Amino acid sequence: MFLQITSFLLDVAAGLLGGACLLRLYMQVQRIPFGNPVGQFIFALTNWIVLPLRKLLPGYKRWDFASLIAAYLFQLAQYGILWLLLGRTSGAGLVPMLALFGLVRLVISGAIGLVIVYAILSWVRADSPIVDVIDKLTAPMLRPFRRMIPLVGGFDLSPLALLVLLQVAAIIVANVQDSLIR
Repeated sequence: MFLQITSFLLDVAAGLLGGACLLRLYMQVQRIPFGNPVGQFIFALTNWIVLPLRKLLPGYKRWDFASLIAAYLFQLAQYGILWLLLGRTSGAGLVPMLALFGLVRLVISGAIGLVIVYAILSWVRADSPIVDVIDKLTAPMLRPFRRMIPLVGGFDLSPLALLVLLQVAAIIVANVQDSLIR
């Protein structure tokens, strides 16, 4: 029970902080201004680790490698602590690979979360700066699906198709990650 609770708490902490770092990276790639409430929250949550890393790892064009490495470090810490708590002494070299798969799973989970929030907000059409940010973040992911899937009775089914694809990707990544552990 202790291990389950610790694992859950580590997953929440690494997911929140790592996800915030990945969102910071993605917002910069999409050129979304950080003057909105989402951007201000992301800055407040990640500046303490991203700014020192940025001194060592400068960005390239729109790519902020410091945010990516920070997200990876959170995953590495999570899997490293779990590895130690499990009492495993051999195979510690797998921890960086597990953290890499954890990072990919975090990207997929973040994309799923963004698409779900986008779908809900599209139903209610709230007038908020957050709606614009979510719309700009999800548009590049939904664009290929919108080209292939026509509106059905006025409804856009592209978020559903993207969610299905993301879930399949999450299952594949989880199975590959689990096979590494065994």
